[in-house]
Amino acid sequence: MPLRIVFMGTPDFSVPTLRAIVDAGHSVVSAYTQPPRPAGRRGLELTPSPVQREAERLGIEVRSPVSLKGQAEQEAFAALHADAAVVVAYGLLLPAPILGGTRIGAYNGHASLLPRWRGAAPIQRAIMAGDRETGMMIMKMDAGLDTGPVALTERIGIAADETSGELHDRMMMVGARLMVEALARLEAGALVLTPQPADGVVYARKIDKAETRIDWRLPAAELHDRIRGLSPFPGAWCEMTAGSAAERLKILRATLASGGGAPGEVLDDRLAIACGQGALRLVELQRAGGRPVTADEFLRGTKLEMGTRLS
Repeated sequence: MPLRIVFMGTPDFSVPTLRAIVDAGHSVVSAYTQPPRPAGRRGLELTPSPVQREAERLGIEVRSPVSLKGQAEQEAFAALHADAAVVVAYGLLLPAPILGGTRIGAYNGHASLLPRWRGAAPIQRAIMAGDRETGMMIMKMDAGLDTGPVALTERIGIAADETSGELHDRMMMVGARLMVEALARLEAGALVLTPQPADGVVYARKIDKAETRIDWRLPAAELHDRIRGLSPFPGAWCEMTAGSAAERLKILRATLASGGGAPGEVLDDRLAIACGQGALRLVELQRAGGRPVTADEFLRGTKLEMGTRLS
């Protein structure tokens, strides 16, 4: 028998799972998501989340409370009489009455190999740390931060030059498929839960703005991982001197290169840049207010002489 599901999610990463649950024949009785946020050039327009837009397209009731801590919100949640909650990148903490407010609990799709990278930014942190493997996991939620027992796991390799945006898009599809499989096992009473190991806990804290500025004194391999981990958002950046003014330049893609010099020095006419150890070749860039362009496109409009320093 199809399950009655409360779906809880907000960004694009959540949308494939919502679609997959509906396509599998389950009844999504409500979609919880973050409230609309200011957007547009002046920040005056309220923009609904990707989950809200998809839920409305599917004819699903949308709820966007600012908090779930109040008794009224908790009673409204319980009144849905759902079998389970499915949570994918929702963005709000679930208090105990919400975790226990369905017949068989809340199940989270998490983008790491738990207990490594518990928390807010697991995809970005895995790449920034140079991990060569990650995974999608379905776990039953408890009161801790990503501490619940695991139901299903699929390991996913990380390619050498892969960005967090590319990995994000692969992982969200894997997560959708795994969640549907988990719900099928729940229906059959055959979902097995395994406690997470006590060792190997690492937290994926939110990305801080201070981390996004490139320090060319660092080794090329470390900067390579940071650049691709922060691409496309928020983007790693440095400054170049254009005329007499310094201009911010986002580096969206780079690859390891040979050569050496003073940190930040332009080494050739193909945008090889010296690092504290080794060098990086810039592949995709974005000037302030511009669109992402390839290195060749960038050089057609901007001349960076050998010996120029990026900072």
